[in-house]
Amino acid sequence: MNVGTLEVPGARLRYETRGSGPVLLLIPGGAGDAGLFEGMAGLLADAGHTVVSYDQRGLSRSPLDGPLGDQRVAEWREDALAVLDAVSPDEPASVFGSSSGAIVALALLAARPDRVRRVVGHEPPLVELLADPAPYRDHFAEVRELHRTQGLAPAMARFSETPDGRKPEREQRELPASIRPMASRMAANMPVFLEHVLCPFSSSAPDLDGLRAAAGKLVLGVGRESEGQPALAGPARRIAELTGAEVVAFPGGHVGCVEHPVEFAEVLLSAMKR
Repeated sequence: MNVGTLEVPGARLRYETRGSGPVLLLIPGGAGDAGLFEGMAGLLADAGHTVVSYDQRGLSRSPLDGPLGDQRVAEWREDALAVLDAVSPDEPASVFGSSSGAIVALALLAARPDRVRRVVGHEPPLVELLADPAPYRDHFAEVRELHRTQGLAPAMARFSETPDGRKPEREQRELPASIRPMASRMAANMPVFLEHVLCPFSSSAPDLDGLRAAAGKLVLGVGRESEGQPALAGPARRIAELTGAEVVAFPGGHVGCVEHPVEFAEVLLSAMKR
């Protein structure tokens, strides 16, 4: 693995590359960073790709030049484009985005379809696309307010629940070995995510006209364990309905790439060929 840094307006991005062949950019979401994909990056590289990922601005090893404020999808989109320009200046690349990273990937496709070969957006939490977004909008705002007034633990406890206070029925799994080195960085990132990313990203509106125009390059991913969780599966399916893009089932849930890296990589490679 090779590590590089890239100066962008307002920040310095750390990015990783491995392998050779056509570029596949992996955009992490939530409080994760490039380490989110450690379990499957080598598999994707072995399949004939130059696999690239990076830490989002203000998270982990990509420091901001100035004070931290609410983050903007458009700014993160330009960061992703800058990374692509650094690693694949002359050829379009494949792009995979997870969660809030999927929101960035969709924005990149809509704005610059010439720079991408294929975009796979896995569960972008764009709750404003739901038939009734208010419970989810209010839920995320409550999480942010709990973080401000009571701290990280109460906010995370509420974040793990549904808007009506239920805990989704999901098997508790041990933290995979591949991301244990990221655990401390993710913990440090979580306040940034809850305060400055969760609400502005989930409430953002995708460029549906741009996505319709580029729908032939778009695949939406939904985890098999995410069915029945509207904030996770619902926006991807709604974007597919509105644009004509395809939906592909991935193993696991919202972090299936961490929980089932081998199977997830296989589905991702297949989706990029569609």
